Amino acid sequence: MPLVGTDYVELYVGNAKQSAHYYKTAFGFQSLAYAGPETGVRDRVSYVLMQDKIRLILTSPLNSDHPIAEHHKKHGDGVKVLALWVDDAYDAYEQTIQRGGKSYMEPQTLTDDHGEIRMSGIHTYGEVVHIFVERKNYRGVFMPGFVPWKSDYNPSPVGLKYVDHCVGNVGWNQMNPWVKFYEDVMGFRNILSFDDKDISTEYSALMSKVMSNGNGYVKFPINEPAEGKKRSQVEEYLDFYEGEGVQHIAVATSNIIETVRDLQSRGVDFLRVPQNYYDHILDRVGHIDEDLKPLSELGILIDRDDEGYLLQIFTKPVEDRPTMFFEIIQRKGAKSFGKGNFKALFEALEQEQALRGNL
Repeated sequence: MPLVGTDYVELYVGNAKQSAHYYKTAFGFQSLAYAGPETGVRDRVSYVLMQDKIRLILTSPLNSDHPIAEHHKKHGDGVKVLALWVDDAYDAYEQTIQRGGKSYMEPQTLTDDHGEIRMSGIHTYGEVVHIFVERKNYRGVFMPGFVPWKSDYNPSPVGLKYVDHCVGNVGWNQMNPWVKFYEDVMGFRNILSFDDKDISTEYSALMSKVMSNGNGYVKFPINEPAEGKKRSQVEEYLDFYEGEGVQHIAVATSNIIETVRDLQSRGVDFLRVPQNYYDHILDRVGHIDEDLKPLSELGILIDRDDEGYLLQIFTKPVEDRPTMFFEIIQRKGAKSFGKGNFKALFEALEQEQALRGNL
């Protein structure tokens, strides 16, 4: 089943208007489209933000008994929809349902003066869903039901380009069943696996498998907890999210030093690994094009695989619950996910967990 890429990511949030202001101010997203009572939508509001190829939808309910309100009451702010851009949304639905997918949205066609968008959807882990979006016959700002969102407040972008991958946290012994789901239903393949020997510290551990579609444009790593002396970051997420869900969204940049400097200046908080991480890093990863000094000052991590190297850094959670966060990544040929950084990164995460009293 061919996938062109990620169409959009939709978050259910407590206050979409204020969340939109945060993502514009802190992450450099631009106003794109709006749907709400003024456009004929009576039960919710949605703000669509854009930066290069990334589209982010922030949606809030207008009534306390709305299913979105129940979702937010249970999970807090979090990802509901990982929308996938396809050539044929009706065919994507038929294929995935025939292979065992559970229907979320039967195929439908939305039309307005700008053309049509065809959509369908299936469930995945937790309350997350995949919506298939076919937009080849649409020329409007986003999709029918939305109007252009004009704003006098448009902070400059920070250099974010596209969604590199989205990571899901699932419960104990649930990683392999969801790996099988992506293999059987979505036609993905398992391109990388990490066990508790790869991803562990003195106190905690987890396991992860990376699922990717055929062209590599869509990648979904799936994490589950593993036994450790103390509670892992995945367990903390599952406790506070009150279920399975998207742990982080990784977004790509072509100049991570400039992007992270800009994000920090706008108030985005990042995890920091111990400074001695940089003492022998070039012995491990070899030559890199960048000067090590700004990387160490900003806390950017480095790793190498057979294809090249990558630079990455992780924000702290972007809401009060210790749940969803963002990864900023720059790939210089590398196709992997920073295995060499896992130990230092997880020790930094554990320091945050300990401060919260959750380790």
